[in-house]
Amino acid sequence: MNNSRTQELRLIVTGGGTGGHTYPALTVVNTLRERLEADGGTLKVLWVGAADSLEQRVAGSNGIAFDAVEVGKIRRAANPLRMLSRDNLRDMANVPRGVLQARRIITDFAPDVVLATGGYVAVPVGVGAAMCRRPLVVHEQTVRLGLANKVLARRAARVAVSSPSSTELLPDDVRDRAVITGNPVRPEVLRGRADRAAEGLGFEGHDPSLPTVYVTGGAQGSAQINGTVRDLLPWLLTRANVVHQCGAANLDPLREATRDLAPGLLVRYHLTDFVGPELPDVLALADVVVSRSGAGTIAELTALGKAAALIPLATSAGDEQRHNARHLQESGAAVALLDEVGADRLREAVEPLLADPELRRRIEENARALGRPDAADRLVDVVLSAARA
Repeated sequence: MNNSRTQELRLIVTGGGTGGHTYPALTVVNTLRERLEADGGTLKVLWVGAADSLEQRVAGSNGIAFDAVEVGKIRRAANPLRMLSRDNLRDMANVPRGVLQARRIITDFAPDVVLATGGYVAVPVGVGAAMCRRPLVVHEQTVRLGLANKVLARRAARVAVSSPSSTELLPDDVRDRAVITGNPVRPEVLRGRADRAAEGLGFEGHDPSLPTVYVTGGAQGSAQINGTVRDLLPWLLTRANVVHQCGAANLDPLREATRDLAPGLLVRYHLTDFVGPELPDVLALADVVVSRSGAGTIAELTALGKAAALIPLATSAGDEQRHNARHLQESGAAVALLDEVGADRLREAVEPLLADPELRRRIEENARALGRPDAADRLVDVVLSAARA
């Protein structure tokens, strides 16, 4: 930080497009503000991203100033020639405009440091930071580097990664600037209490003598996960309680599809469109989690040490969810459905976890060994170090 204002740190944060890029950035901002205020300092923060975006909504709802720049989204394709589409060429033309806009914002705001958490929106801001000679910290949430972070890594003062294996994917001249921080997890997720979960959900039929399975496909739900679990319920409910977060669009069809379950089984099934403030308690209660394998989900499951059956989203950018799931499975920290997905395959994955508490305990320990519940503090250390260099 500049000596003339040692009590104030000025931060530009950029990153977004998805929650996987946006919420780690928000967690770092909140953690950094708490750290500075505890020492008598203040944080002046500006979020720079795309207009009418998730990051703009998140910044606004958290009282963070926001400026928009033009961005260019690159639509990937297995065939490189298909990447030369009209949409890609049009959007790539936005990048120079975005860089010019970012340079103007950075010059006016004069940040001590710029934090980029990925997504195509981070590219013009990260390039602008380098052109303005402002220290840039890049954070990668996934095992593999995203396209934006590959572009920005060579320009960064520090590259923070979530997994040790990610450092091997960095260019040779960048590795000495890499720091393993983990992926920041919202602190409230780590404070759940299992004894509050059933009451908080209104899950009156919960049987505490049985293990509990939490099923989630993300806030909008997953048709693939919902259908697979629906077909497995007659077997699953004889062995476990099930909390199933299905997404608003899927709630009524699933209620209709499960209404004929035997009453003794149906009572142990809690179907809900969304889990809000109760989520930390639900995760604390869960013995097994069935979910996607996005970076944020992986960070939470490993920080908590949860046994999970992972069903990767096949269309995730760069196939990152499959890589995440394979990495955990190879580490003995989860089971993953990497190819065929169906009720029989999910049963094969979940049955040993429910039947063998010792196996479940080993997977939990392996998951916890990969988790970094202090990732937000580690990344704040990196941001402060870059600002003070």
